[in-house]
Amino acid sequence: MFAKAPEITLFEFGAMQRPVNSRLRGEWQGTGTSLDFDALVKPYLTDDGSLSQEATYALAADHALRIADNVVGELGNPVGVKSYKPFHSTGEDFLQTYFGMIGIPMDLVPEYPTDEKMVVLTESAKFDPRIVDKIKQSLMDSNNVLITSGLLRAIQIDLNDIVELRYTDRKAIVKDFKAGWGPAIEADAEMLIPQIAYITNDSWEEISAMDETNGWPILHSARYANGILYVLTIPESFTDLYNFPVPVLNRIRQTVSSNLPVYIEGPSKISLFLYDNNTFIVESFLNEPADIRIIVSNEVESLDDKLANEILSDGKDIRGWGNASTGKQAFEASIKPHSFRVFRMK
Repeated sequence: MFAKAPEITLFEFGAMQRPVNSRLRGEWQGTGTSLDFDALVKPYLTDDGSLSQEATYALAADHALRIADNVVGELGNPVGVKSYKPFHSTGEDFLQTYFGMIGIPMDLVPEYPTDEKMVVLTESAKFDPRIVDKIKQSLMDSNNVLITSGLLRAIQIDLNDIVELRYTDRKAIVKDFKAGWGPAIEADAEMLIPQIAYITNDSWEEISAMDETNGWPILHSARYANGILYVLTIPESFTDLYNFPVPVLNRIRQTVSSNLPVYIEGPSKISLFLYDNNTFIVESFLNEPADIRIIVSNEVESLDDKLANEILSDGKDIRGWGNASTGKQAFEASIKPHSFRVFRMK
């Protein structure tokens, strides 16, 4: 419902008839979360405190949809970072959903978005025989393009005009990362990544993964004409995107969401839903409370939380090199486990 889908399928009918029981009550319940298990089952409690057979997964779906229905009328049309997936294409399947779970709102489209300031291309874009020409045209038109390591592997020879990068058959086991000039940051778990080779000074590492004394690109950039081509290295297991350290996730979000009015900073498994009427939703899929920063333009005076009847008005100016203003400010907010907050920019 937050994506304004024209149709929702509750899959599958047998599961919808499965009974709900108290073992499904998460430890995070009872803290004022968006979905209240106790309120959900209260009408179905019997005299001995057990749940009647009418309390099924269909009840949970109904309850969740009613909660969402209370806010969708406040929302405009969904917007996000355009990601081009040609018809009948495959490759790095469902990767965009993982991007969504690290806080990047995605807008999957079947035609190449020529006028977008940032376009995200995964391996499935290789099905377009003119994809390299389209990338070049975007860069010449002063737009930026981010491709994944999977797409790099498929089209790397044809990209030589733009940048000399090679997806090698070698792998690296990494846990430490560097984003910028700061110290190395440890991830939540080791992960396996492909080793991307490049010509020094032809392109630059924005984020590096450290393998003892070696470093491997995670986010790489190359200037071409009037734009920038970014290459994002995808771990062998997509779920390891969730294990990236917070500063790494923040740098990726900042880069990919450069054309959006809002992006977030914080841990993974927190999603951002954006709309064209200055509203947005932040939703957490974590089992514990999380603190985040919401980054918006300095022109925004406040963020109005529609559900909590709370106004955030203490944005902190974000400074860049030489202490110069970036034109952005950060609002600090907290979000409860498995809950969402609806904001309006004013």
